[in-house]
Amino acid sequence: MTLVNSNYLWVLFIILISTSCSVTKNVTVSKSGLHSLHFIDELIIPENILIDGYEVGGLSAIDYFQNTWYVLSDDRKSPRFYIMELPYSLEGFGNYTVRETRFFKDLDGATFESGKADPEGLRINSKGQILWASEGDARKMISPFIRKASQNGVYIDSVTLPSRYKLDKNGIKGPRNNGVFEAISLNYNSDDLWVATELPLLQDGSPPTSKKGGAPVRISFIDNRTKTFGKEYVYTLDKVARSGPLEVNGITEILSYAQDKLLVLERSYASDYKDGGNDIKIYKVSSNDATDVKHFESLKSATYTALTKTLLLDLSTIRSKTKSGIIDNVEGMAFGPLLENGNPSLILISDNNFNSFGKQVSQVLLFEIK
Repeated sequence: MTLVNSNYLWVLFIILISTSCSVTKNVTVSKSGLHSLHFIDELIIPENILIDGYEVGGLSAIDYFQNTWYVLSDDRKSPRFYIMELPYSLEGFGNYTVRETRFFKDLDGATFESGKADPEGLRINSKGQILWASEGDARKMISPFIRKASQNGVYIDSVTLPSRYKLDKNGIKGPRNNGVFEAISLNYNSDDLWVATELPLLQDGSPPTSKKGGAPVRISFIDNRTKTFGKEYVYTLDKVARSGPLEVNGITEILSYAQDKLLVLERSYASDYKDGGNDIKIYKVSSNDATDVKHFESLKSATYTALTKTLLLDLSTIRSKTKSGIIDNVEGMAFGPLLENGNPSLILISDNNFNSFGKQVSQVLLFEIK
């Protein structure tokens, strides 16, 4: 009989336990990494694709979990998400497959009534549960929310919102219509959440214009255990990149990648431009030295230090490299699996608004993180 050293058995036991408990989740980017993004390829998902009888469109968020992609549709009539295979390499995209449509359920277990939710943010936690955010509808006094659901979209629980994020019947405070919880991210090493408002709260300031930037939006940390808001920071938006009859610039996605560090995606839009009028920038953001403003009910007269932001990529620099020659309404961003050279990948996805505001596309962009 061969005797095995007890210390060896203990080490082997620890390795086996660690392996069995691990969960395939989004790639954690090294603190020393994320120096640049290298564009690899573009994929256009054709319009009028029906999966389970519903059109694939309005793609507002995307996340990767256990070799599967989850893609959110912001259709207010039928809030849902798609299960998708999206293979790629350093050579570009392979053949994708949209496998299935799954519908979110309301508190009563039934699918949502039309207009009761405006899904904009989606993440998958370490248990495979769906974290999703709705902007609601301020015009109809339908409140925003952040909820947790099962893989089948069934409600599990929700986050408690501070009063400043709740609707006010007098319209002097609270979220702007279509300008609240657009972006969410899991913390880089936990199931805690980060959430950002797309535009300033009514009591915090005015939205940016093509003539004036610096509009303050809030990026908040949410404790997964207590389901409550914790620390909260101010992020200042750029000016709208171009002028037009309709102008808007706001945060459409965030990604936590290291301690106190986020990627922030700003989407600027101006109407009446042949290329669609979208200007997209990705910033690296740090909360070091930033003021925690969670106790500030208004930012208009407050004194604080905002988050620092450093431009990582202006997507106008890759516009000519895309097959379509455009950068569309990018609203989703997610880390994907490692590429064959060991570098992490990053995916962006655009919302075509079901072409209700003119010709748009469901655009998927692939990057290598260097």
